[in-house]
Amino acid sequence: MKTPVRVVLVDDYEPWRSFERLTLLAQENLHVVGEAADGEEAIQRAQELQPDVILLDISLPGLNGIVAARGIRQVAPDSKILFVSENRSPDIAKEALSTGATGFVIKSDAAHELLPAIRTVLEGKRFISASLACHFLVGALAGQTIS
Repeated sequence: MKTPVRVVLVDDYEPWRSFERLTLLAQENLHVVGEAADGEEAIQRAQELQPDVILLDISLPGLNGIVAARGIRQVAPDSKILFVSENRSPDIAKEALSTGATGFVIKSDAAHELLPAIRTVLEGKRFISASLACHFLVGALAGQTIS
């Protein structure tokens, strides 16, 4: 990540956005260019700013993050979507990733996983929190298709 990476933060809980903002501020090449507190605003910011990465919560007022991600795909197809959520359901994570998102970080793991997750999705790879990864591995071993 040598060139400046433009990031939009989407979460209805301002203290969480503040945590993300401060985490990214400590990184020379990560620049927060916008924020949103709901799904509709997330789509608008994505369309206006065309960021490199969008950190997107699932539980948002109005349009939830999964619906918003589908809208973002339409207006900013080159933006990488990284879900950052309290939701630990493997089914929700799979649904979220089915939108074209490239990562899913559990908020309680974000202190040590957020920056590696951003690097991973920018490399075009998928990132899944370690606390969820075993569910995806079990599905793959059982012969289930993991999207």
